[in-house]
Amino acid sequence: QVQLVESGGGLVQAGGSLRLSCAASGRIFSSYVMGWFRQAPGKEREFVAAVSWSGRSPGYADSVKGRFTISRDNVKNTVYLQMNSLKLEDTAVYYCVATEATMTMRSGGYNYWGQGTQVTVSS
Repeated sequence: QVQLVESGGGLVQAGGSLRLSCAASGRIFSSYVMGWFRQAPGKEREFVAAVSWSGRSPGYADSVKGRFTISRDNVKNTVYLQMNSLKLEDTAVYYCVATEATMTMRSGGYNYWGQGTQVTVSS
């Protein structure tokens, strides 16, 4: 089993920055693809970003490309999401995810999910 615990969410003004962290425990973390999804009120859960075990060739949703950066520290068993130039539409609950399989933008491709952390962007 893999346990994922997110932190770093909060309230930020538009144009500001936040860094989310996800601490993983349990089975081997370094071999897993790690990622982030988000869900805004009344909307479906959507892919944000993911990164392979090596940290190279991360994938991003078009809506966050150039503003968000995903990274991981396999020594600390932690994955990060640096969010810059935040917009009102980035307001959502952000979920950390993990999979032993290949990177995908489908939520069904991730079998481990954290509890989520709220990010609220105000004007």
